[in-house]
Amino acid sequence: MCGIAGSINFPLDIPRLTRDLWHRGPDEQSTFAEGNLQLHHHRLAILDIASGKQPMHSEHLTIIFNGEIYNHQEVRKRHGLLCKTNSDTETILQAYLKLGTTCLNDFDGMFAFIIYDRKANSLFIARDRAGKKPIYYYNIPGKFVIASELNALKNQVQSSINEEHIEQYLRYGAFHRSATPYKDVYELPPGHYAMVSLADCAVTLNQWWNIQAFYEQRTNDGLSAAIEKVDSILHTAIRRRLESSDLEVGSFLSGGIDSGLVTAIASQYNSSLKTFTVSFSGSYDEAPLAKLVAAKYKTHHTEINISFDALQNDIEKILANYGEPFYDDSAIPSYYVSREAKKYLTVILNGDGSDELFGGYRRYVPFAKYDFFSSSAMLSALATVVKKIIPITHEKQSKLNYLYRLADLASQKGTGIYFSATTDIFSGFYEQLIPRQGNTIKELEDLLSSINRSSFSGLQKLMMMDFNAILPDILLVKMDIATMASSLEGRSPFLSKEMLEYAPGLPDSYKIKGTTTKHLLRQLAVKYLPGELVNQPKRGFEVPLKQWVDKELKDIIFAYLDSTDSYADNFVDRQFIRRLLQRKIKVSDEKRAKMLYTLFALNVWYRKCAVNNI
Repeated sequence: MCGIAGSINFPLDIPRLTRDLWHRGPDEQSTFAEGNLQLHHHRLAILDIASGKQPMHSEHLTIIFNGEIYNHQEVRKRHGLLCKTNSDTETILQAYLKLGTTCLNDFDGMFAFIIYDRKANSLFIARDRAGKKPIYYYNIPGKFVIASELNALKNQVQSSINEEHIEQYLRYGAFHRSATPYKDVYELPPGHYAMVSLADCAVTLNQWWNIQAFYEQRTNDGLSAAIEKVDSILHTAIRRRLESSDLEVGSFLSGGIDSGLVTAIASQYNSSLKTFTVSFSGSYDEAPLAKLVAAKYKTHHTEINISFDALQNDIEKILANYGEPFYDDSAIPSYYVSREAKKYLTVILNGDGSDELFGGYRRYVPFAKYDFFSSSAMLSALATVVKKIIPITHEKQSKLNYLYRLADLASQKGTGIYFSATTDIFSGFYEQLIPRQGNTIKELEDLLSSINRSSFSGLQKLMMMDFNAILPDILLVKMDIATMASSLEGRSPFLSKEMLEYAPGLPDSYKIKGTTTKHLLRQLAVKYLPGELVNQPKRGFEVPLKQWVDKELKDIIFAYLDSTDSYADNFVDRQFIRRLLQRKIKVSDEKRAKMLYTLFALNVWYRKCAVNNI
């Protein structure tokens, strides 16, 4: 795991870049320059520590690489690649020399890398299928700058705020695909590569992988055969992620089946596996369930009890790490647990991606029965009436709240349905947003339109949207920044190449059965996990956001949002924000907290990142 950066026709401020990317690669730093090109690399040494130094050169190619290629030894054998080191970086170089851009199809891993090709006088920049590893670039005529993190990039270039994208953040909760909060700054989308000319800095984007193609490849496997296949794929993925490291690899262990399966299988390859569970007050405590798994597989288990006593002092730093407004409050416990886990090791397994591939969210249940993306005007009108009748509840997990959310999404249209089903921030209050010129959510609308024109079921449409939106735009961003802030590498077996090619084609009934989520994985869990875990609902980090907004973070949120110079006032009606602070808006406590936290995160970003250089 590393931090990378580079530029064409632009002198990098190396001391500043070193400061900004240090946490991504504290073990070694190096810079390469040739002609009008600079490449900069920060290394977190994990594999082939002695010989894996970067930039790495071979013939007319030079590479800097962030990530891991877990099957790189298999790729070497498959294509007869002759390598001098044990480094997966060299495997990429030799594969590109022999296969060109098609080498990407062979890689099982997480990656963002830059290859300088002297013969073509160009850069080849590629990103992994799901978007585990980030890469951002600044491009104006005649200049090009690229970096692993937004803060590192922004501190090199002068770029103004893209206000249309700020509205996208408020409507959706994130920045989709190439969008960032800055003008002329873009994110390379997952499953894409770019060719950049050193002559004129022109950027050409190409999509090399799309999950939709694998939803179209429907499997005929019966449930038993599918369970066995998923089991086999998980074994391969976990074994690779354990073996592709010269350092010890541990596992995050919650009380859910995803991390439980990962831990159970990992313990078969590592008899002294270290596992970590987080627990904190004000939420559902999964530690007792995690302890059952740890005891069953005799792992070296550590329970990390997190106190949020210092949250008001830490919150600005946690949010500023993202370099963009970041609304997902589970970034807070993710930051703390990563910080604590780093005290024990450098590489850790997690269950990311399982829910999006196997149907783990409660919102998937109604979509398995009805395609809300193709619903009638009559249903929408009826749902609007029902929503007005249902009383507001302040209990997030209550059936009444679930019914209200269902009526709300059924009353929406287009992307409004998706926002209501997922992030649900300002849904029902969009009139309070100050409109901008242009269509701020066009890319999301285009994605949904493309998926909606297909013959896929409602469940498949929602799961494809999640894989292409929520997962890369929010969830993977959260874990990358949270772990790398502490120089910790997170590895996700469920996002392996083979799993991404197999799981999408499974029948809906293997994912949602009746009201049961993750049906296939629950059946597999019977083989590995204590019975108490098998039928547990998905919880994730049950963050006590309502409590934080009303207690621990109340003073700082009011200080930011009740100020006359609140940046959020440029995008949301000022009186609405003040009434929200004063509890004069008819809305549940949970949604009030979510709206306030989203606006607070926007203000923190503006002050700490956009205006000042953190």
